[in-house]
Amino acid sequence: MYKNFKAELPLHLLILPAFVILVIYQYGPMVGILMAFQDYVPTLGLWKSDWVGWDNFTYVFSLPDTAKVFRNTLVIALMKIVLGLIVPIVTALLLNEVRIKVFKRGVQTLIYLPHFLSWIITGGILIDVLSPSQGIVNVILSSIGIDPIYFLGDDRWFRYVLVLSNEWKEFGFSTIIYLAALTGINPTLYEASVMDGASRWRQTWHITLPGIRPMIVLLMTLSLGNVLNAGFDQVFVLYSPQVYETGDIIDTMVYRMGLLEAQYSLATTVGLFKSVISLILISVSYWLAYRLANYRIF
Repeated sequence: MYKNFKAELPLHLLILPAFVILVIYQYGPMVGILMAFQDYVPTLGLWKSDWVGWDNFTYVFSLPDTAKVFRNTLVIALMKIVLGLIVPIVTALLLNEVRIKVFKRGVQTLIYLPHFLSWIITGGILIDVLSPSQGIVNVILSSIGIDPIYFLGDDRWFRYVLVLSNEWKEFGFSTIIYLAALTGINPTLYEASVMDGASRWRQTWHITLPGIRPMIVLLMTLSLGNVLNAGFDQVFVLYSPQVYETGDIIDTMVYRMGLLEAQYSLATTVGLFKSVISLILISVSYWLAYRLANYRIF
């Protein structure tokens, strides 16, 4: 055992900086969880602030906006999860049917490039494109006799803008996973189906989809852990007080409470509650992934 450790010492030293960063920036701040159970006062610090127990949780869940924020988070996250499963699968199936390699690779490159753009850049593009006065979308709508729509300032449209723009940005990268899964299907199955007279649709339904079913089940179950993650970066860039009714989520609520209103205890309370629920959901998703797709972390 000592010989193995001595031989692997250079590898342990390589991961040491990453381990130190992990402890400092991931585990160190967890001491701040204490604020959720305190009437935290910055001048007194963690150790001298008054202990209030569960009072912060009682107060937060009695606020009229709390239920709305959790509902918005769930609705937006679930819409993203569902669309994030359907669109990449359909795109991968369509690209799998393309036989011109240059065209296929060109399309792949174009659709996954947006993944590498930050939401600051993407948000700026969306604000310009969806502008009610000069945006190209509203210019087209006006040309066919439809009144301009304030997509980013109307509760009725904001959620759909969030979901569709997120899918436009991310579906190309997700498609790569399914394309990789498609390469693992035995080509002799297609040859045998052709001999039996199966059409391309029949081949897709009976060979392609069953072939990638384990990957679909795996990603579907793992996505369960993101039910409370509606995308802070995107929402923060695009939302405004006009769309709080349908666009305000848990993360933006924590941001306003903690950084804008300096209610550190309440912000920590909401963040802690979300983290606990997310931990439970992630644990359940990995258990389901193991049971349904035989996927294991260790």
